[in-house]
Amino acid sequence: MRAIGKVSFQLKALSIFPSNFKCQIRGHRVSPPQNFTGYESIKQQYSPQIPEYFNFAEDVLDVWAEKEKKGEKGSNPAFWWVNDRKQEVRWSFEELGFHSRRLANVLSGACGLNQQDRVFLVLPRVPEWWLVNVACLRTGTVLLPGTSQMTARDILHRLQTSGARCVITDESLAPLLDAVASQCSSLQHKILVSPTKREGWKNFGDLVRNASSDHECVKTRSDDPMTIFFTSGTTGSPKMTQHSHSSYGIAATLPGVHTKHESAWSSVYAPWIQGACVFIHHMPRFDSHTVLEVCTLSSYPISTFCTAPTAYRMLVQEDMSSYNFSNLQHCLCAGEPINPEVMEKWRSATGLDIYEGYGQTETVLIAGTFKGMKIKAGAFGKASPEYDVQVVDEAGNVLPRGVEGNLGIRVKPHKPFSLFTEYTGDPDRTAECYVGDFYLTGDRGVMDEDDYLWFVGRADDVILSAGYRIGPFEVENALIEHQAVAESAVVSSPDPIRGEVVKAFVVLTAEYKSQDQDQLKKELQTYVKRVTAPYKYPRKVEFVEQLPKTVSGKIRRVELRNKEWGRS
Repeated sequence: MRAIGKVSFQLKALSIFPSNFKCQIRGHRVSPPQNFTGYESIKQQYSPQIPEYFNFAEDVLDVWAEKEKKGEKGSNPAFWWVNDRKQEVRWSFEELGFHSRRLANVLSGACGLNQQDRVFLVLPRVPEWWLVNVACLRTGTVLLPGTSQMTARDILHRLQTSGARCVITDESLAPLLDAVASQCSSLQHKILVSPTKREGWKNFGDLVRNASSDHECVKTRSDDPMTIFFTSGTTGSPKMTQHSHSSYGIAATLPGVHTKHESAWSSVYAPWIQGACVFIHHMPRFDSHTVLEVCTLSSYPISTFCTAPTAYRMLVQEDMSSYNFSNLQHCLCAGEPINPEVMEKWRSATGLDIYEGYGQTETVLIAGTFKGMKIKAGAFGKASPEYDVQVVDEAGNVLPRGVEGNLGIRVKPHKPFSLFTEYTGDPDRTAECYVGDFYLTGDRGVMDEDDYLWFVGRADDVILSAGYRIGPFEVENALIEHQAVAESAVVSSPDPIRGEVVKAFVVLTAEYKSQDQDQLKKELQTYVKRVTAPYKYPRKVEFVEQLPKTVSGKIRRVELRNKEWGRS
């Protein structure tokens, strides 16, 4: 999960959960596992066959469209989108295919893009966002999604690093693209999602309306690149995390069919691989009251609710006693650890448990609390069947149960197909992820005697705030540009709503030490918002005389982080 402004829901589909079915367990309503008897049966049943060629659009979406035509699928749409202005878009799988094939012809025709050319997509979660996803699948072009909160600097880095030939965005970000486009030699096509025209841009609506709906899906190998995510690290610029057509498209099979953790990992692949409807309530900002109104199911027949822990923390602060959750069957979360207190408050208000999943951009689902499993508050469940997850030391040796170490995924003798391909263009950073027989997630944890995994913290300094991954290096780079900052160190700090927030320890230059510190804090925060994505700004700032350092002069962020979290 990324920003909490997008909340994903799932409607009943494929009769997986009959409308009249309710199961009472310990006084709580739950939707039962339909195709397995327990965690061990999931592991036994899970044996994916990876074909030589695979394309999610042709091999999944078009198959559902055919089932619709033959009356072999329920009446739920494939996609249902609403916003706060009462606008609504509903597409069946057949309609999704119709619109996405027209857009595919735009990409391959009007734009002349070839297979494995890169498309940079920067849109809020409007329906066009999903169409671009599917059209890229049909054309074999590689999708590079980006948040709409990026600055011109962020955009420039991504365009130059990726060599994207096409960018698709809306009128709010078009000026930033224009400001840097001349520095991006690979960029040839700019498409604007807007009812208005802009000089130098092709209009999305005009292009699609004039395109044919006849398009033959390209033939893609399972291991061909499908998408690249930019993900923040401890040091340096964001990395390009590459996934293949199988690592996302086929890897979604397990979370979608068995655990219903689908929308936590993607609002595209896992719900649609089982023919479910993706329901999106698009909000400029997350609003608890609006979400609760939607969740009452008085307006929409939503059965599965998926959002980030930050959103649950905000929701349980509302008076939930007046809302009716009778049709809601399953709740889940991912993106960051969820507090046991929040889980209990949600259970008390809805009668439903929150099933937690754990994963990262590189891995999709690593572990989760699967249906039928006992929920241990504070643990994020057991390893996903496609992975052998162990707690290992710095040399890759498996540690005993109950001993804290690095969370690792076994990659030898066989690398799991669902693991990312590489950090594109950066073999050194790719190699750094592997130790011995394991890929290291960068997280620290413990495995108990029942095989449940418990999150301890990040092994590196990446900050997880409201579902966003924020690298300290990016924030420190922005701060050091301000003339008041001599040096700084950025770490995570606990926050009751966001889980953790960015905190900056700042050493001031001599001429600024006598200035009003409250005013200076606001000035630095405003400056960081302006030069990098707004969600990265330090919500907390502390001025210090010096920063703790090693003998070699490296900043000891771990010491500052431990101070913030009350650790010895």
